[in-house]
Amino acid sequence: MATFQTFRARLTRSIALTEFTRHLELQVTSADHFGFVPGQWLSTKASTPEGEEITRAYSIASPPANGNFAFCLNRVQDGFMSNHLCNLPEGTEVTFQGPFGNFILHPPMRDTLFVATGTGIAPIRSMLHWLLADPERHAGRELWLLFGARTENDLYYREEFRRLAADHENFHFLPTLSRATPDWRGLQGYVQEHVQAIVAGRQDMQTYICGLARMVKANRDLLKGLGWDRTAIHYERYD
Repeated sequence: MATFQTFRARLTRSIALTEFTRHLELQVTSADHFGFVPGQWLSTKASTPEGEEITRAYSIASPPANGNFAFCLNRVQDGFMSNHLCNLPEGTEVTFQGPFGNFILHPPMRDTLFVATGTGIAPIRSMLHWLLADPERHAGRELWLLFGARTENDLYYREEFRRLAADHENFHFLPTLSRATPDWRGLQGYVQEHVQAIVAGRQDMQTYICGLARMVKANRDLLKGLGWDRTAIHYERYD
């Protein structure tokens, strides 16, 4: 049976993204070096007031950076761990194991469509920041982020992605809202309604899809129906 090293990290920053969603930044304190690959996740541990140990998996929402990492968490109704982490005061220590997961960038780099809904943006945010930090990682490639949410307020990190798009002419940020207000000027509807227009009949691209199972399946089925090879379709489901 495999054994995994347990690490500790201190919560350095906790920011509300919406009423129910927070961005947490942590610094590993129990090791001189802690590395991960963009797209991976960590297994976080905590004990309930009754003494029961709870473990939950959360994708890392930031690129590798000197033992720092971030989470993007939704509060789950009656869920212990998400509310526990979202309620932690800055300076508190958290216990975790990892990193784990194979939802990572696969070379060679090609023109790439990233598709996310909700907190499924977390691993994709990690990938995009890593890619765009070094021109050699994305030179000559077009990158699209198709990010679906109910309302504009639910587009986590939207100003950040707009700045990245402004700074990199080969990165295209395409938010789409399923419950848009009349003054919304972007795309409307579900993410799968816009994929075909972006790929424009091409089969030489790759995609990374993250969100709830129904959304992931809809996009996988769509791309396979357009003739994409399954090895070009990378995905991670959250339910």
